[in-house]
This record gives sequence, C-alpha cells and structure tokens, in this order.
Amino acid sequence: MYRIVDHCLQPAQLIPSPNFNARPSGVTLDLIVIHSISLPPGQYGGCDIEALFTNCLDPNKHEYFQDIHQLEVSSHLLIKRDGTICQFVPFNQRAWHAGVSCYEERSNCNDYSVGIELEGTDQDPFEGVQYQVLADVITALLNAYPSLSTEHIVGHSDIAPGRKTDPGVGFDWPHFRALLPNAIVKHIS
Repeated sequence: MYRIVDHCLQPAQLIPSPNFNARPSGVTLDLIVIHSISLPPGQYGGCDIEALFTNCLDPNKHEYFQDIHQLEVSSHLLIKRDGTICQFVPFNQRAWHAGVSCYEERSNCNDYSVGIELEGTDQDPFEGVQYQVLADVITALLNAYPSLSTEHIVGHSDIAPGRKTDPGVGFDWPHFRALLPNAIVKHIS
C-alpha cells in the first residue's frame, strides 16, 4: 500500500518544512519515535499543525499560539485523525521533533530517528484508522530501511521522560502492535 521513493512516503501529501538539517555523517537510522499533537490543544482538524511545522502559524489566531509560533520544529510525518498523511521532511534528513532526548544512552535522537506525529492528545483515544495507517507506514519504513526494527519504536515520553508525555495514555500500544504483520510482530518485545 505504502512505499518509500527517494526517502518520501508514497502516497503522502508533501508539505516541505524548513525545519530540518542533514543527519550527521555515518549515523544509522535506527529509531522510530511516535508523538502526539493537536493545535490548538485538544482540538482536531484544520491546518494549524502544518502551519507550525512550516513556520506559518498565526500567533493571533489562538492565545496558545502566541507562545509557540516562533518554535522551529518539524516531524517526518503527521497522521491526521482521518488517516491522511503529511510528510514534512524526507527520511534521510534530520527532522526537529525530539528535542533534548536520549535512547539507550545515546543522546540527540533527532540524529538517528524518524519522527511520526499522530493528531491527538496524551489523554484522548486515537482513531482506528490512525493505528492502521501507522502500522502500514512502519511496515514501509522497515522494508525501505533495514537498519530500522520494531524493537526500536518508542514514544516521545520514552526518550524525554519528565519533559514529554506523548503519545500518552491514549495510545494503545498492544493494539498498535497487533496490527503489524506477523513477520514483524515477533521482533517486538
């Protein structure tokens, strides 16, 4: 269903973000980080997430935006509530999604990870279509990048504990894992 061509997911809506840079030389892509985001917080729909990741967020549109409109952040992908996928940064580039982070005693997770945002909050349940699309996208990533593994799929809260809580209690890890193909599931701890 999904495939990766020239480090971009097909089919996904490409919305280029200026918030990326090159991965450090010699770094292996070997981590997938799942996030959640909604803008304004707790509200779904619209294009405010896209505006944030492209530095076009209007600070006057919502009070919350006044504090975040100047952030330079991005992710590789956003999976909206209806399953629509937007890609902001090619997978071979370093998206700015993890911030101060550490995984298995390696800091700077942006250097070696793919960041996938799910439209949602830490508390609300995610949509079934989001889980299915996420599983299909991860299958495509595993097929395109042999250095990736289901053993290294984490939440933002796992790499920035105490600082971040997403994707939160609303994300059903067992349900997500059950959607991955059997050949892949056996590798998940």
